Amino acid sequence: MNNKIDVVAIIGPTASGKTALSIRLAKEIDGEIINGDSMQVYRNMDIGTAKITDDEMEGIPHHLLSIKEPTEAFSVAEYQRLVRGKIEEIQARGKMPIIVGGTGLYVQSVLYDFQFTKQEVDEKARLQYYEELVKLGPEAMHTKLAKIDPVSAAEIHPNNTRRVIRALEMAELAGVSRAEEQFNRGNIPLYNHLIIGLDMDREKLYERINLRVDLMMKAGLLEEVRALYDAGIRDVQSIKAIGYKELYAYFDGLVTIEEAIEQIKQNSRRYAKRQLTYFRNKMDISWIGNDWNKIISLI
Repeated sequence: MNNKIDVVAIIGPTASGKTALSIRLAKEIDGEIINGDSMQVYRNMDIGTAKITDDEMEGIPHHLLSIKEPTEAFSVAEYQRLVRGKIEEIQARGKMPIIVGGTGLYVQSVLYDFQFTKQEVDEKARLQYYEELVKLGPEAMHTKLAKIDPVSAAEIHPNNTRRVIRALEMAELAGVSRAEEQFNRGNIPLYNHLIIGLDMDREKLYERINLRVDLMMKAGLLEEVRALYDAGIRDVQSIKAIGYKELYAYFDGLVTIEEAIEQIKQNSRRYAKRQLTYFRNKMDISWIGNDWNKIISLI
């Protein structure tokens, strides 16, 4: 093993095979795995987030899975702090930290010198934004953002209303635009790391995504989401995850179950495409896929 590498990350789009590769690699290099998925931090959201099972772990220690209630918020800044602490702990045990997941910003924030603007939330102002959202709709709020912070507007989908409102808060209340904030998002690596990227033929990937959704439904995804729905958990960060928001729409009577399942598949495919775009534009990745010999030669 190359002793110069002190952190390994395995990234790739949903359903690309990150979990299986991470277990094999952890066994090979005496590693411990750190969750790199923003939704796998939530308890009682196992099937829809494709969270690894105890049997699949094969005895490999895993960190930062199921650490939050679905009602709790979770930020990239908190993730950064927790993971850097875990890296130190794992290295102190003489093990190799392996970050595994598909949330590119989260992984990037750990490996590079990202700094986050500490802006206190003005609850009264935030409520006003949400009231405005109800009156005017997502498109109008996005247009408003585009006028004062076009960089943010270009990066945020109009339907991602939580991020639109947060960007409005930063621009209007804190006076910090996304372009200015980027100066705090450094490109200097903090670790001598290796990022392994998994990719495959797009048609094959989409087939895997569709199959995964079918298997999730058979495994009890409907029941998992129903339990959250019946518990009255709504309008929180966790339920915006793919697989949950679509089934909530079904329980609300807005779509049929067949339509909900097709929406999960479609949104998952779109998410995979966005993941790959982010990875390729924002991170220095060794796109070596599942070529085991190449992976081992780099570590």
